[in-house]
Amino acid sequence: MTDTAPAAAPDTAPAAERAWRATASYPQQPTGHRGLSRLEAFIDAMIDLGQTGQVFGEHGIGKTATFRAHLAAHHPDTALVVVPAANLTPDDLLANAPVRDPRTGELVLRQLLMSQLMPGQPFVLLIDDSLQAGETIQAQLMQVACNWTLGEHDLRALGCVGVFLTDNESLAETSARRSDLAVLDRMVTLRVTAEDTSWPFALAARFPEWDLKPVFRIRASLDPAIRELLSPRTLEHVLANAREGFPLVWGLPLLGGERLRLTEPGPDGRPGRDRTHEVLDRIAGALGVPNPARIADPVRRVLRAALRRRWAVLLQGPPGCGKTELVRELTREQLGRDPLYFSLPVTNVEDLCAPVPTTEGALHNLLAAGFAGSEPKAIVWDEYNRPKDKAAFAKLMEITQEWSLAGARIEGLRAQIALQNPPYHLGRKLLVARNNIAQASRFTVSLDLDPADVPANEWLIAHYGQDAETVLDWWKYDLDEEGRAWISKRTMERLIKLHRRGLPLKLGTVYLGDGEYAPVPLDGLEDRLAGRRRAGLREIAAELGRWVRRLELAAADCAEGGNDTDLVHQAIANAELSQLRKHRKAVAALVRLLPPKLRASYLAGAGPEHQRFWIELFAALPR
Repeated sequence: MTDTAPAAAPDTAPAAERAWRATASYPQQPTGHRGLSRLEAFIDAMIDLGQTGQVFGEHGIGKTATFRAHLAAHHPDTALVVVPAANLTPDDLLANAPVRDPRTGELVLRQLLMSQLMPGQPFVLLIDDSLQAGETIQAQLMQVACNWTLGEHDLRALGCVGVFLTDNESLAETSARRSDLAVLDRMVTLRVTAEDTSWPFALAARFPEWDLKPVFRIRASLDPAIRELLSPRTLEHVLANAREGFPLVWGLPLLGGERLRLTEPGPDGRPGRDRTHEVLDRIAGALGVPNPARIADPVRRVLRAALRRRWAVLLQGPPGCGKTELVRELTREQLGRDPLYFSLPVTNVEDLCAPVPTTEGALHNLLAAGFAGSEPKAIVWDEYNRPKDKAAFAKLMEITQEWSLAGARIEGLRAQIALQNPPYHLGRKLLVARNNIAQASRFTVSLDLDPADVPANEWLIAHYGQDAETVLDWWKYDLDEEGRAWISKRTMERLIKLHRRGLPLKLGTVYLGDGEYAPVPLDGLEDRLAGRRRAGLREIAAELGRWVRRLELAAADCAEGGNDTDLVHQAIANAELSQLRKHRKAVAALVRLLPPKLRASYLAGAGPEHQRFWIELFAALPR
């Protein structure tokens, strides 16, 4: 049967037995709260009755989390075995293998069972994302759901006290419907919404310092379509960003490369009024925190928060902007070791884990060597939206949400960073795959970054010195916005290498086909590299006395300065921190002669290290 009526959950235990955990949101147990959500009561009932339970509900409403929390709190002697069906291959659950018969000593063929289904204690089997499994797996799951058996193995004899299948039955996210009456006749089915789980109490416990009841009221007041988009999981990500002082919009997933918008449906069914910023500003106001549009040094701050908070984050940016190198560098800095790196276009399922027979007569999923050990580790999923196949992509859903692989926890995992390109760049479509909301909503932060957000300029200067400074000056001063978009940090590195070998610079720009290269003029760069043009901070500092006199004359003519004032200001404003430190004395002598409004602009929107430099320099200036 399928239960869709919003009936009250049966009270299977007195409220007095439920230990209440006080938070700012709920310092006392709410009046009328019976201690069990509708889903929790259903779980208890199915265990008591020995029936297979099927649970349907939208992604992100806390179905799996409810199972985990409820069993830990109220069935502490019962293990939860979560089997992500979307990640299974045909030989994961059951496989034939030769084993030695203990009675006869001969080799015989036996059906080996997944080792997680033999935990050695009573357990509840939760088959998550059950509709997303392939046809072979669906056939195997039919036996589990109907008889609580798998092959020649009786799960009850192994300690199984409950079997549940969960998923979102929307065809937009799954490719199958469970329609076989022989299977459906063996299950009790419950359809749930966010109101049928204990997600408000779970979020209150996750953020105990905040009274979240005003936030819950804001969500409850929204149009049902927006409430569905702002699922409890997504709301948790919004709150996590708010706690860090990040823009709250970063908590909304990137679906198909585009930011999810909280949009009301129009009367004709098409998207209507976009309420994204309004809703997020209301949430920030209810929490008493800012909701900035941008922050300084966003990529580094997100990565540090991910490693500190144990987050999975998604960084989307154009090719060649330095995402991967920055992640590697910061991970080494924070953890003292390189991250585990997987490039999805060349990653097979077997690169992550593979089932192997054990001497105990079970199938044990052997994890990749990098996952072993308890030392701190981070995973980089590069080219995240260019998977080699769907199976490898499906495996990542378990890791990014459950922080486990084939049911095995990855010890010491501190952060997961997925890197991907947008679907379009410079008006051209990139060959990337489209994700669904289940995959997109797994990330606490989804950052759609600009190349300027990646501090790759300092890396270039550190590795290539004066040549890098010259190329950066050309990029900053000689190119327009469109030209700069064509010259990524990766392209700059190629140009430097070609220059050092005496090869034509044009070969280092992006080749578009049919003899056409990126439409970027290189004359200015060639002049600069040949020493024929000088306009950067290095050149101004080399003739400091001359430029000081020019600024003094400009200030005498007009309090706002003149063309020389603007040129010096632009050189200082565009300089990297290492360049400012290198020419600190010259910078101090120059900024003293600039108008106050220009000096103040150096602090606006600057990162902490830049701000510290300017505060120290301004404090040392003569008054």
